[in-house]
Amino acid sequence: MQKNTSTLLQTYLQHQGSPFSDPGFSAPELQLSSLPSAAVPFKTWHALDDGERLNRAQGAFLALTQHLQLVGDDQSDLNPGSPILLAQLGAARLRAQGLLGNMAAIMTALGLPIPPEEDTLGLVTFGASAFERKCRGYVVTREYGHWTDRAVRDLALLKAKYPA
Repeated sequence: MQKNTSTLLQTYLQHQGSPFSDPGFSAPELQLSSLPSAAVPFKTWHALDDGERLNRAQGAFLALTQHLQLVGDDQSDLNPGSPILLAQLGAARLRAQGLLGNMAAIMTALGLPIPPEEDTLGLVTFGASAFERKCRGYVVTREYGHWTDRAVRDLALLKAKYPA
């Protein structure tokens, strides 16, 4: 899953044109209020208990599945002739949903409550310009990678703490 996040981001950027496809493109300042950032100071992350880590990851991947659907819809309109990109976005959404299911099973096994599903997107601006939709997709694909990396770390801690 981690390898696929890097490939997805690169494929996404290549299909958006300049400035997104320019070598070295990065815009860390771009964020979406409807999508939690995976960035957290190490000390804060390290102090989180198992339930809080899983809760945050569960919320993030729930939001990511909804955002990836929106980005897929946007790209169907913006890049209809890009089946590889559209397939990668669809696969990422399915992987995020699968990880959600796995985290729910872990939370249940640990006796933790599973947060209810909610509409994290809220009202979506359908009149968004092509550039705004490309920016939104960039943030979603970037954060998908960051959250996947963080989930791998979180799950590795759980595995070490609760060996089979």
